[in-house]
Amino acid sequence: MVLNVIWISFFVIAWLVGLGRLIFLGDTQIFPDLINSTFEMAKTGLEISLGLAGIMTLWLGLMKIAEKSGCIRLLARAVNPLFSRLFPGIPSGHPAYGSMLMNIAANILGLENAATPLGLKAMKQLQDLNTEKDTATDAMIMFLVMNTSGLMILPVAIMMYRAEMGAAAPADIFIPILISTFFSTFCGILAVAFRQKIRLLDGVLLAYLGGFLLFVVGMIAFFSTLTPEMINQISLIAGNLILFSVIIFFIGMGFRKKLNVYEVFIDGAKEGFSTAIVIIPYLIAILVAVGVFRTSGALEMLIDLLGRGFFALGLNTEFLPALPTALMRPLSGSGARGLMIEAMQHHGPDSFVGRLVCIMQGATDTTFYVIALYFGSVGVRKTRYAVSAGLTADFAGVIAAIFVAYLFFSP
Repeated sequence: MVLNVIWISFFVIAWLVGLGRLIFLGDTQIFPDLINSTFEMAKTGLEISLGLAGIMTLWLGLMKIAEKSGCIRLLARAVNPLFSRLFPGIPSGHPAYGSMLMNIAANILGLENAATPLGLKAMKQLQDLNTEKDTATDAMIMFLVMNTSGLMILPVAIMMYRAEMGAAAPADIFIPILISTFFSTFCGILAVAFRQKIRLLDGVLLAYLGGFLLFVVGMIAFFSTLTPEMINQISLIAGNLILFSVIIFFIGMGFRKKLNVYEVFIDGAKEGFSTAIVIIPYLIAILVAVGVFRTSGALEMLIDLLGRGFFALGLNTEFLPALPTALMRPLSGSGARGLMIEAMQHHGPDSFVGRLVCIMQGATDTTFYVIALYFGSVGVRKTRYAVSAGLTADFAGVIAAIFVAYLFFSP
């Protein structure tokens, strides 16, 4: 219901703003631009889906090997104490635990291409437990919010963009991103736990969360002793080395179990293409809505309105030029990436704004895209409170990013 209202609102607001620009500003190009935007974003949605088809074919094939060889059961057993409390509706040791863990681990390592098919696999397994196929379950919402909160420890892509833009120290945003994304994920989990009445004051949960907090602090302490060049190199190598090692582990376990690994891979890979076809209408729907909202100028008007409000309150407004990236991030990953690059070009990669947009890009993920992709892949239409919980995580990440940017790079 919420997603339906938001989707309609994007079109209506775009039409009203476009009409205002035509009547009061004489902008005769606005409606041709809006129509062209619908064509371009529809094409983009199809291209993304086709691109995902190959990636999903690969990873769902590998996941089938992991499933048949018993790797998923091992992973499920490892995270059972934690996940049984965060996902009380899932039977103990269910295969979805392993798939969710693999997805979360890929996101943490900044490996988006690997994370998406793993997440879709987990969502399909969660749907198998769903008694109301068109309605999101509590477990689905918790898993989705853990994705949209954008937990990332190795933001390799962002550091590479900074290097390409000529930043003196491309990795100087590493620790700020780590702090911001931690707050985003933590607040997202809190929001969902509150709605689902999950008891967070549990010894096991506190032990896991405390352990993760210590790990984050340890990562910050370790990387703070390294040069920016060393941070870039370690981040780039570590994520890909771990990922390829996982692939070898799956294949090795399959060989050890005397499986016909190739045939098992092919069986799983067949699911990837069919899943990519299913998500095409959902992706096009959300991307076209975002495209017309942005093309109409509604996004810029919203930012200007917020700026006036902050200025009236007497707040420091140095962060305002970074707001387009923050507002675009929940809507479109490619759109936010483009705005991040544009801000670095205009203000400089080592400026306060140039650094802040990078922190914002790494602090959260594309909430509406993830909802459309994940829920669309299994036919879920009633998203319940998934949107509000995901946006809560996004808001926390943006606020944390602003505070951390002022702390590390005060203008």
